[in-house]
Amino acid sequence: MQPLEPLTVLIAEDSAADRLLLSTIVRRQGHEVLTAANGAEAVEVFRREQPHLVLMDAMMPVMDGFEAARQIKTLAGESLVPIIFLTSLTESEALARCLEAGGDDFLAKPYNQVILTAKIKAMDRLRRLQATVLQQRDLIARHHDYLLNEQRVAKAVFDKVAHSGCLSAPNIRYLQSPYALFNGDLLLAAYTPAGDMHVLLGDFTGHGLPAAVGAMPLAEVFYGMTAKGYGLAETLREMNAKLKRILPVDMFCCATLLSLSFQRRTVEVWNGGMPDGYLHCIATGERKPLAARHLPLGVLSPQAFNDRTEVHSMAVSDRVFLLSDGVIDTCDAQDQLFGVERLQQLFAANRQPDHLFEEIEQALHDFGGEARDDVSMVEVSLLEAAQVSPSAPVYSDSGQSCPLDWSVSFEFRGATLKRFNPMPYLLQLLLEVHGLRAQSGALYSVLAELYSNALEHGVLGLDSSLKRDAQGFARYYEQRNARLDALQDGYVRVHLKVTPEGEGGCLAIRVEDSGKGFDVTRVMQRPLDDVRLSGRGVSLIRQLGRNAGWSDDGRSAHVEFFWEALA
Repeated sequence: MQPLEPLTVLIAEDSAADRLLLSTIVRRQGHEVLTAANGAEAVEVFRREQPHLVLMDAMMPVMDGFEAARQIKTLAGESLVPIIFLTSLTESEALARCLEAGGDDFLAKPYNQVILTAKIKAMDRLRRLQATVLQQRDLIARHHDYLLNEQRVAKAVFDKVAHSGCLSAPNIRYLQSPYALFNGDLLLAAYTPAGDMHVLLGDFTGHGLPAAVGAMPLAEVFYGMTAKGYGLAETLREMNAKLKRILPVDMFCCATLLSLSFQRRTVEVWNGGMPDGYLHCIATGERKPLAARHLPLGVLSPQAFNDRTEVHSMAVSDRVFLLSDGVIDTCDAQDQLFGVERLQQLFAANRQPDHLFEEIEQALHDFGGEARDDVSMVEVSLLEAAQVSPSAPVYSDSGQSCPLDWSVSFEFRGATLKRFNPMPYLLQLLLEVHGLRAQSGALYSVLAELYSNALEHGVLGLDSSLKRDAQGFARYYEQRNARLDALQDGYVRVHLKVTPEGEGGCLAIRVEDSGKGFDVTRVMQRPLDDVRLSGRGVSLIRQLGRNAGWSDDGRSAHVEFFWEALA
C-alpha cells in the first residue's frame, strides 16, 4: 500500500553498493532519495534539504552514524525526523547505543526489502502523528492566547465597574488572590448619600469569565441602588431577582452584605452562604460571629427570598472581618486545611487589633498552602463620623431650570411601610432643586432619621431606651422586625415645601405619624453630643438641619434647610 505522499529519504552509507541497493528499494516505493557517504556529509545534506526520514549506517568514516544522528536530531528540533540505523551489529549494547544516539529503529544487514518497506511506512505514520500533535498544540496555544486576551479586556472593563466605589477608604483593608484571571470572589464598597458605607463580599460558583458574567450585573445593582440611598433589604431583593433571572440553575452567589453607619455606630449584616464573619470589639476583645442565616443570592425566587438583616452596635475602632471560603480551604503539602480553628487561634492570640489583618495574611503565607479557590479577606473599621469624607455626587446642569416654589405631601400606610423605603424616591425629588445638591448627605441623613423615628417610635411604638446597651440593642431590632411583620394599619406622612428666599431658598420638611407621641421637652433637653446607643437620631437632626422642632406630643417633627444662590 503506497503512502499518502512520497517522502524524501536520506541514505547515509559508506558502501557504494549498499547505497545503490537501498536507493533502488526506496525509489521503487515512490520516494525521493538523497545520499551521503559519511556522517559529516549526511549532516550537511540534512541541513540543506531537510529530508523526512534518514537511513543511517552506524559505522562510517569522517563522522560515525551515532554522532551524525545526534546532530540531525538537534537540527530537526521539535519535528520528528525518524532515523533507522543500518547495522551489522548484533550485541545488545551496540544496538542500544543506536537508540541512545537518537535512532528510532534499526535494520540489520543484509537488508530485507519487505521489512525495510514496512519500517519506512511505520516511521512515516509516527512522523505524521507527531506533526499532527504539534499542529494541535500550536492551535491550542493560539486559542489560549486569544481567550486570555479576551479575558484581559473584559477584566479591564469589569475592574472599572466593580472597583468604582470606595475600596481605597482609610477604614478598609482587603486581600484578594485570584484563582484565575477573573476572581470568582467579588468585593464592592460604596458610600450612601447619608455617608454610611455599604460593603459586599461575594463568592460566585466557578472561576474566570463565567463568574464575571454574574458579577457585572451584581456590581451594577449594588452601586446604583447604594448611590440612590436604598437600604440593604431593597438592594438584596433586587440583586437576588436579577441573578435568579439571568444565571443558569447551577450558578449562584454566596454573599455577605453589610451597612456601616458612622453616625449611629451600627453595622447591619446579611449573610447568605458565606463563612462566618466576625464583629471584633476592641474594648473587650469579644468576637461576635456573623453567621450565614440565608441561602445564596440567585437561588430563591423573589417571592421566597428572605431579606431579613441583623443590626449590631459598634464602638469607634471596632471592626468587621469578612472572608471567603478560599481562606479556610487553603491546604498545605500534607493536604491539611488552614481551617476555622486556626483562624480562631489567630484572633485569640492577637494583642494589637491594628495588626490583626496582617497577622492573618502572614499566617496564610507561612502555612505554605495552595489555594483551591479564590482567597478574599476584608476588614472594615468604624471611624468617627468626622473622619469619613464621602465624595459628593457631581451634577453637570446649570440649575437654571430647577423648581423653586412647590410643595408635595405623601402618606405611607401599613402595607407600604412593611416593604417600601421612600427615602431614595424623596431624595431624588429634592435633588432636582439645584441649591440642595451640595447638602445631599445631610439632607438624606435628616430625612432618614425623621422617617425611621416616625416609623419605629411612632407607628411601631418601640422604646429607644432599649438600646442602652448592646444586648438591648439586639432586642430592639428583634422587636422592630416582629412588629413590622404584624403591622396592619398606621401611617407616616411626609410634607415637603420649597420656597424662594432672597437669593436662595428654603426647604421645609414635616413628618407626622400615627403613634402615641413622646415627651418632647425631656428629649429636647438632651445635649447635642449625646453618644449613647439610643437618642442619637434627634441629636443628629438638630445638628444637621435648622429650626428643628416637635409638636403634637412628638407626633409631628419639622426641620428646615436653607441655601444661597450659586455665583
